[in-house]
Amino acid sequence: MRQSSLVVVANRLPIDDSVAPDGACEWRRSPGGLVSALHPLLRHTPATWVGWAGGTGPAPTLPDVDGVRMRTVPLTPDDLRDHYEGFANATLWPLYHDAVEQPQHHRRWWEAYQRVNRRFAETAAEVAEPGAVVWVQDYHLHLVPGLLRALRPDLRIGFFLHVPFPPPELFMQLPRRAELLRGMLGADLVGFQRAQAAHNFAQLVAKVLHLPATDRRIGIDDRVVRIGAFPVSIDTAEMAALAARPDVAARAARLRQDLGRPEHVILSVDRMDYTKGIEQRLKAYSELLVSGHVKVRDTVLVQVAVPSRERVGQYQILRERVEREVGRINGEFGRVGEPAIHYLTQPFDRAELAALYRVADVMAVTPLRDGMNLVAKEYVAARVDDTGALLLSEFAGSAAELPQAYLVNPHDLEGLKEGLLAALHAAPADVRERMRAMRAHLREHDIRAWARSYLSALDQTGALVDRLTTPGDAPVAVPTQPDRSAVRADRRAGG
Repeated sequence: MRQSSLVVVANRLPIDDSVAPDGACEWRRSPGGLVSALHPLLRHTPATWVGWAGGTGPAPTLPDVDGVRMRTVPLTPDDLRDHYEGFANATLWPLYHDAVEQPQHHRRWWEAYQRVNRRFAETAAEVAEPGAVVWVQDYHLHLVPGLLRALRPDLRIGFFLHVPFPPPELFMQLPRRAELLRGMLGADLVGFQRAQAAHNFAQLVAKVLHLPATDRRIGIDDRVVRIGAFPVSIDTAEMAALAARPDVAARAARLRQDLGRPEHVILSVDRMDYTKGIEQRLKAYSELLVSGHVKVRDTVLVQVAVPSRERVGQYQILRERVEREVGRINGEFGRVGEPAIHYLTQPFDRAELAALYRVADVMAVTPLRDGMNLVAKEYVAARVDDTGALLLSEFAGSAAELPQAYLVNPHDLEGLKEGLLAALHAAPADVRERMRAMRAHLREHDIRAWARSYLSALDQTGALVDRLTTPGDAPVAVPTQPDRSAVRADRRAGG
């Protein structure tokens, strides 16, 4: 068995399966945020990615993807139902997002979560060479660092949480709170999107496990676990280059013509998730139509809502509510050939998404809670002419990095309406100044800066980052401690 000096452990492998024209199964690199973050780095060292390939049954044997080895972890139908749909996405996900929906608790879900986490840990232990770095990703795998340390104490283990980490009063609701915290403390470095999340974690460790803890360091056994904020970003240059392509610009022009050449185009791109604030956004837009502040002929809303976790009951109910509201608004305010809302539920490829970003005069990103939300950053990167207004929720992690956006509280309907109108009617000079500042920030704080800052903090010798640095990349200055003044990250609509 081949072993690697760097192992990434994530719920999903960085590939999508699709059926080729001849009926064969085809594997390719997927466009998800985590993959885009790590791919430029992983191809420069013997790396293995451990994850689930999708579906149930025996784990398929997969070829390397761009030089990265794929090691699959199998899930049974019971694992999929109880670990993924159950504990991960019906217990932890709502709890970590302010309990927007009530978290559910079932003992068999916890048993499945333990079982699957152990399977991931055992697989990682097999493929990691002596002294390797193992980087565990996200809320599906909280227990893996602790299990892996018990199996392979020689490893350097990192854990990064891509979603928000809740305040103590919410996390304390979990029946298995101590086990989850201990699992995370198996890591040498625990990274979060925001400094507040690191603070919440330290408070919980002190309260639940009675360990000495600060917002930077936690003592456990004979070790020190370091914690900090490492806000995720995007490949800024890649999105800017894509948006600047002549075919993408031409596609954007056609899209605007297809929309009836309105004066204003508002765009939202979300996963269909109750944390994304889709219903609140639709209600605000509907009330602006009722008051006459927005007119269908002048303004068009394009709402992309990609289906997600469709086997989970809460998501099925949400989709029905959203579709019913879109139908009501279009029925009351639309005209023949002029709907008030263009509602799309299919996923888009990167070029089509970049064209949509170029069309949008206002990008409305108004989640109720989000770890980062990379859609906001992608929109900014795509505005290569420095135009476009970003309407952004205060409760997205990206708000701390992009204060020049039009910030709103999505729970405040009147404030949401006022923010939307402010973005729609802002002076061009103001819009340009804000966009230039946000684009300058993203050029400096891109995805490579994020990955290098985290891995430098994890492997303090600097050897790993030196090995992973692309020869053509500009060097990135990495602080010895995580930067706590900036706050960044989440996933795109597909995440």
